[in-house]
Amino acid sequence: MKKRLSRIMALSLAIVMVSGSSLTALAAPKSTTNVKIENEVNATSLVKQTQYGAVKGTSTDTCNVWYSIPYAAAPSGDLRWAAPTAPASWNATMDCSKLGNKAIQSGTDYATGKTVVSGSEDCLNLDVYAPANAKNLPVMVYIHGGNNQTGSSTEIDGTQITVDENCIYVSLNYRLGILGFNALPAFHTSKDSTGNYAMLDIAMALDWVRNNIAQFGGNPNNITVSGFSAGGRDVMAMLISPLFEGKFDKAVVYSGGMTVADKDESAEIMAKAVAPLAVEDGLFADAEAAKSWLLSDDPAVVTYMKGIDADRLCQLMSNAGIRMSVFPHLYADDVVIPSEGFKTTKYNNVPVLMLTGETEFSLFSAFDSYFSGADMKTLDENTQNLAKSYAIEYGSEMYRIFNAQCSAEEMYGKYKNNMYLCQVRYGSTDSATRIPIMGSFHGIFVPMLTDNHSYGSFADFSTAGYQNMAHVFDQYLTNFMVTGNPNGAGLDNWSNWTSSNPVSLVLDADANNAIVSVENVSSSYGKIIGQMNADDIVSEDIKDLMGKNVLNGRWFSSALDQYYDNK
Repeated sequence: MKKRLSRIMALSLAIVMVSGSSLTALAAPKSTTNVKIENEVNATSLVKQTQYGAVKGTSTDTCNVWYSIPYAAAPSGDLRWAAPTAPASWNATMDCSKLGNKAIQSGTDYATGKTVVSGSEDCLNLDVYAPANAKNLPVMVYIHGGNNQTGSSTEIDGTQITVDENCIYVSLNYRLGILGFNALPAFHTSKDSTGNYAMLDIAMALDWVRNNIAQFGGNPNNITVSGFSAGGRDVMAMLISPLFEGKFDKAVVYSGGMTVADKDESAEIMAKAVAPLAVEDGLFADAEAAKSWLLSDDPAVVTYMKGIDADRLCQLMSNAGIRMSVFPHLYADDVVIPSEGFKTTKYNNVPVLMLTGETEFSLFSAFDSYFSGADMKTLDENTQNLAKSYAIEYGSEMYRIFNAQCSAEEMYGKYKNNMYLCQVRYGSTDSATRIPIMGSFHGIFVPMLTDNHSYGSFADFSTAGYQNMAHVFDQYLTNFMVTGNPNGAGLDNWSNWTSSNPVSLVLDADANNAIVSVENVSSSYGKIIGQMNADDIVSEDIKDLMGKNVLNGRWFSSALDQYYDNK
């Protein structure tokens, strides 16, 4: 049994921005790395020809970078809620030396508590990072997190990855929120229509990579698609999507897992979310009438919604908190995603690596609004802390098996390639180096890939131990991108996951050294619920509050919702 989290929790946390299902990196790209490489590049080497026109990038201490290269036209006006189309070609060389637009989205300014809208509908662009003189290198394409509602291509800075993994790194922006996922019936009157617009964007970006990456020194026949959190769930959806067949050669999933939504239920939720706008705009006197209209196939619904300002739309359903029931996306529409979801037998069978942290729920519990609500205010401080640590401990246990083990169990026997599972122990209660409160949080792997991150308030990731652990992971990842097998000289053998040998590579470190092992870290929802029932530190009333108000409705909580009869 896992060691119990400390029940005495500090409440004076450094404020960070949590957006949807991942921690947003707030720092702009900069060239910080453990390895400094003298790199002289002349101006002409920064100009590359793409299928739509020439682009000119910039150079850093470690690599060359081209920011915000268009891979599709702006999905606005008549192109809002339409499949992406090719951008207009250009004649003069496009300046891609500076960051451009991310997708329009809303977030919270924690200094004022106010909602802030940022980004643009003109967002279908990608960033390319390449070592100097790159030639035929493996390519990593990264899909950012943020619950498919927030985030940007800068979530993980690629300047260090290109050196440590010796690869081309591509990170992209795609449509978010209701602009990226819209299940309302009026938009889907033809048989082959889909509301998974963000997935169409990602597919087009991958086509761009296949067609153009050789110009930047990449091998178009060795593409690894990767993603974190929502981006990881998008990658998992790509594994079952006929649309993505042949578009990538390997997959890396960071804290992802299997999630799909029913398109009819999704339409109900979206109509309810949009209805107040229709009332506000004077179309209907009450929200119920507006909702009924929005659920119809009246073409006027499309006309109306295409006329709504994007900054109003992007704020809808922004309180999702890793709950599909609030913002449904990844629709099992039998177009992009099969109607049977992950029960399908038809996978895109590429080698896949799935990683999770041990304390995945700590960030979501720490910033859950329920803990500042009326129920918690009636409790003393110690009881509040016990409730929060209870939610972190058991929510994390469920979240970590959801991210990797449960996917492997579902896929095994149907998936015709190797699955490699990884669990980061560093920071958890079982770790040689503990991180108070946060543990091995959602995103614990990010400082292994880049020194330019926003997690420094949690722990010092520059220690020799963490850096050595990062170096080990970099070697495994490099091998995986090159061959589809993470193993190589000087590394502990990482066995692929099978039902008879359900093991994970476990990464940890003390102050100075990496600690690497291969372990069976399996559990089950039934076992975890049994541990919750046996917990004698919190009262049954607190367990009930946590089960029905904090742990409820999450990606990982279907068994718990059934146990508590949560609706």
